[in-house]
Amino acid sequence: MNRRELLQIGTAALAGVGVSSRLYAAPAGGARFLLVFLRGGYDSTNVLIPYTSSFYYEARPTIAIARPDVAVPTGALALDSDWALSPALRDTIGAMYLQRQVAFVPFAGTDDLSRSHFETQDSIELGQPIGGARDYRSGFMARLSDALTSPASSGPAAIAFTDALPLSFQGATPVPNMSLKNLGKPPFDQRQARILTDMYAGHRLQPAVANGLELRQEVAHAMADEMLASGRDAINSKGFELEAERMGKLMRDTYRIGFIDVGGWDTHVNEGGAQGTLASNLSGLGRGLQAFAQSLGPEWNNTVVVVVSEFGRTFRENGDRGTDHGHGTVYWVLGGALHGGLIAGEQRRLERATLFQDRDYPVLNDYRAVLGGLFRSLWSLSPTQCDRIFRQTQPVELSLV
Repeated sequence: MNRRELLQIGTAALAGVGVSSRLYAAPAGGARFLLVFLRGGYDSTNVLIPYTSSFYYEARPTIAIARPDVAVPTGALALDSDWALSPALRDTIGAMYLQRQVAFVPFAGTDDLSRSHFETQDSIELGQPIGGARDYRSGFMARLSDALTSPASSGPAAIAFTDALPLSFQGATPVPNMSLKNLGKPPFDQRQARILTDMYAGHRLQPAVANGLELRQEVAHAMADEMLASGRDAINSKGFELEAERMGKLMRDTYRIGFIDVGGWDTHVNEGGAQGTLASNLSGLGRGLQAFAQSLGPEWNNTVVVVVSEFGRTFRENGDRGTDHGHGTVYWVLGGALHGGLIAGEQRRLERATLFQDRDYPVLNDYRAVLGGLFRSLWSLSPTQCDRIFRQTQPVELSLV
């Protein structure tokens, strides 16, 4: 092993060491929260379908999803007199909606008008007022974690299930990130672990290094056993579906606040309607969220999941049978004890005259106000705590939790 390899392994070990003392303590009770970020700007208009709008069908001649029909069990699922759900989600999110475990918040988003993936993702993850100077060291999930941390405790166990720490968890208090993609393989073999232990012999970090290595090995072996046991069930075989079940078990036993991002939603070309690229992505996402809920067991009743994206997409399809970057979108809120089974927040009928700039969903429900209201209800936050998380924002109570 050369010097560069040794330094790389040492750096990886220290990354785990820095948080191991507070990460693996089981939570003592209370609400859990998971943010699912759909990177790429998903087409919410073909998820929550405004099936009573004739303009929807005029604007999407090749990718519109047909109106609900009770004679077609595989068709869109009517949720109320105005909205229907994509058939790709019928058996997963649709079934949970009928159990009142899901609500949708249309016309949601941010005032950011850049229509840039990176610009708008940063804006949302920071959660800071639009127009002011940005502090890239302060994401809103980090501020939430800090607001819930009392001086007398180690605070809520927070984690990002990502390859790198997302901007939303940047803050003064270290938060770990853990990619679950390769957890079936131990991060260090015995020889590497011995080298790392020897490298820190006599150093003040030696106990922490040893503790961190042991914990990483335990998690890796546990995940390897789980992968072998679940091989017969296709839902756990790959992608988000597999990660979701692992996440559910880890959040059930260890963590309170989580973040994961899911890519592949930038559907400029050949998006499809009831079938196609978007529908395939939605099917996997729906099965993953269902698996996450099931793996939490009874703790699903103490958990809230919010699915967001940086923006929606154009109401009209483009010349490539896809959709382009838009503005407003639809958020999903899920939970075992949710007051769901409804379409929440401020709404308006979707017609050409009501579009934003004659092209997009308008934003009527500011994401900071929506999330702030959920956080306030979940943890009985004070006005001061709410303002620390989302400055200059009045939380909106949607009565979902």
